[in-house]
Amino acid sequence: MTTFNLTLSEPSAFILMGIPGLEAAHIWIGIPFCACYVISLLGNFTVLFIVGKEETLHKPMYLLLCMLALTDIGMSTSIIPKALCIFWFNMKGITVGGCLTQMFFVHMLSIMYSAILVAMAFDRYIAICNPLRYTTILTHARTSNLGLVCLTRAVLFTFPGILLLVRLQFCGNHIIPNTFCDHVAVAKLSCGDITVNKAYGLVIALVVIGLDLMLNALSYGLILRAVLKISSKKSHQKALNTCTAHLCVMLLFYSSGLFSSFTYRFGQGIAPHVHILLANLYFIIPPMLNPIIYGVKTKELRDKVRTHLQKVITCGHQFYTFVTPFFLAGLLGSRPHSQGG
Repeated sequence: MTTFNLTLSEPSAFILMGIPGLEAAHIWIGIPFCACYVISLLGNFTVLFIVGKEETLHKPMYLLLCMLALTDIGMSTSIIPKALCIFWFNMKGITVGGCLTQMFFVHMLSIMYSAILVAMAFDRYIAICNPLRYTTILTHARTSNLGLVCLTRAVLFTFPGILLLVRLQFCGNHIIPNTFCDHVAVAKLSCGDITVNKAYGLVIALVVIGLDLMLNALSYGLILRAVLKISSKKSHQKALNTCTAHLCVMLLFYSSGLFSSFTYRFGQGIAPHVHILLANLYFIIPPMLNPIIYGVKTKELRDKVRTHLQKVITCGHQFYTFVTPFFLAGLLGSRPHSQGG
């Protein structure tokens, strides 16, 4: 049996430095990070609530959107809370187990995110190119199985990277110039040969993103061919509108991911703090914007959100109308007593 030599008695923990070179601005940098996180949580939990509440939205498209929302919440949560602890409270230490756990979820959720986008492209392909068989092809059970396949693939691609780190020996340096534990950043702390680790990270990035981009391009190529055959301009526009939100999300995710990955590995002329900011924005911006994009571009979801928002505003107004007289009566009734005292 292979034994893994993780000599982490030295160090027993790692130090996350945040954004090197911008330490003086950490407090201010934490404000937009926190704002993005709050918006991301509100937006994605709203999507989950609306889809769960409305039976008319229990369709494969919206079930996949819920999977994406859960992934968004996981991605931002695996990064931002620890980053805020570094920025605002100078809590830079992270245990070895915590570092490996964070790394696993960061990379696993990123790979799963990409797989869900492929599943959503497949959903749009069936809906537009074979609409009469849509409900029979993409049943709830098959949609759930798609989600399970996405999760399994992500775990299988991520786990070997953890094992490659476990085999390394860490000598003295335990400072990570980042806000989170990244595979390559942690591997660079080792005093051993990390050629395999670097190759693994690059191959996974190219294979996952390359394969998923190819499948997405194939789906939308077939969709475009089907749409061009539609004679009615109204139907033409309706078919394209159903794909607009998904295309915006894909462009946002893959462009930021590729740019961050390649500048991190090959952009030696770029300042370190730029690398770190790009890596963080990759995990922060898409989870924040996705629910906004789908809320704006998807009419059915937008209408349901508006309906529930109107109910909340109405309930808030009724509560205010009910409570205000008691509040005013309490204030007026307390004045004589206070004067008499």
